[in-house]
Amino acid sequence: MSTYKQVIKLQPDPLAAYAISPAWQVGDLLFLSGQAAIDQQGQIVGIDDFDAQLEQVFSNIDRVLRAAGSSRDQIFKVTIYLTDMANFSKIVAARKRFFTPPYPADTTLEVKALALPELMVEIDVIAAA
Repeated sequence: MSTYKQVIKLQPDPLAAYAISPAWQVGDLLFLSGQAAIDQQGQIVGIDDFDAQLEQVFSNIDRVLRAAGSSRDQIFKVTIYLTDMANFSKIVAARKRFFTPPYPADTTLEVKALALPELMVEIDVIAAA
């Protein structure tokens, strides 16, 4: 028995230069690649501005979910990578702003660096298709 699987594509795709698929649908689940503050043209948004980066991250998440026929209210798990845990209080505020109860399951951790040195936050998502 095979499971339905399909890559989710974006046009333009800012992750193509890094050989990364924006997301995969496997059965009824969506697995999004980590979304960072990179706009549709592949440019970093909000250098040295955590709030601007977080806005771009959620904009990117919404864009990928729309491409897959889903939406933010279908997210049930997020993993949040921060380069500075001092921004954790902003993550808590963002959960209340970008999600409604019941909130997604969450893992938040501090990392030494992300893929590009200017990036401050990255979020990967698992959602229902």
